[in-house]
Amino acid sequence: MAADPFIIGGVEVPRGQRKTIDLPFIALSLQTPMTMPVQVIHGRRPGPRLFVNAAIHGDEINGVEIIRRLLNLGVMKKIRGVLVAVPVVNVFGFVSLSRYLPDRRDLNRSFPGSARGSLAGRLANLFLGEIVSQCTHGIDLHTGAIHRDNYPQVRANLDHDETARMAYAFGTPLVINSGFREGSLREAASRLDVPVIVYEASEALRFDEFAIRAGVRGVLGVMRALGMLAEQKKRRRPVEPMLVRSSTWVRASQSGILRRAVALGKLVKQGDRLGVIADPFGGHEVEVMSPAEGIVIGGTNLPLVHEGDALYHIGRFEGTQVAAKAMDAFENDPVYEEE
Repeated sequence: MAADPFIIGGVEVPRGQRKTIDLPFIALSLQTPMTMPVQVIHGRRPGPRLFVNAAIHGDEINGVEIIRRLLNLGVMKKIRGVLVAVPVVNVFGFVSLSRYLPDRRDLNRSFPGSARGSLAGRLANLFLGEIVSQCTHGIDLHTGAIHRDNYPQVRANLDHDETARMAYAFGTPLVINSGFREGSLREAASRLDVPVIVYEASEALRFDEFAIRAGVRGVLGVMRALGMLAEQKKRRRPVEPMLVRSSTWVRASQSGILRRAVALGKLVKQGDRLGVIADPFGGHEVEVMSPAEGIVIGGTNLPLVHEGDALYHIGRFEGTQVAAKAMDAFENDPVYEEE
């Protein structure tokens, strides 16, 4: 349950208050101070302590807008516990439109980090110590990498009961059982017994309205499941999500120009045509076929491809009829409360 007061970076946030804190990090080469902006909403009543962060990869900006909209909802005045919102973790990458830090390290492969380590290691250590270690739950907002698109999905360790509860409460039709990657925020948080789910949607360096609205709705869903917010008076009928236990990437068999035949979120069968790769003159064409039945959960945005490039990410699941209902319900109701 929430401490009273809640303290981050030496700044106290008593119950019933809301503060924006500039968490000191390191100075730029010109000695300009660099800080990580954090907003804390401490409810009047005790409850869980949830962190929601975005832009661990600096070019993945959809989550920044999700957090901005979340914080502007009137319902945030009624929360139990503590919401810790960190819209931009990798400030360096964010301002330079880069996935990485200036030392070319991936922050999400640098946890738990070290106070005396590399730039990435120090930032990871700061975030873990000041934010994650003080919270009971977490939501990490991501997008696809540069030139790659992801259909809205939650990735989580579904073998952990509390993490699975959060994943299903988020409300995406796709829930992917995902193990921990070494050096990731999820792995480091698990060692502190803090369950964290990852929301993946859309592409880097772009705002996607559908993905943003679904993200806001998802965070609200998790907050309700945790008891931080009251349940809606008019609850939507829950839709059973598709559980993706495995996935495979379809790669280009030759270089050329890709013409895509299926969109993200579409159900495919083994042998379905996903696209066509041709040379610039159209003299030689090769069809790209689905190797399995499943759903297109991600793919490249670039029409220009080289042999071996990853083109489509196919998630495998069971129950085509259930899957179709889940996708239809999600795509026709990506809304949230404008309170």
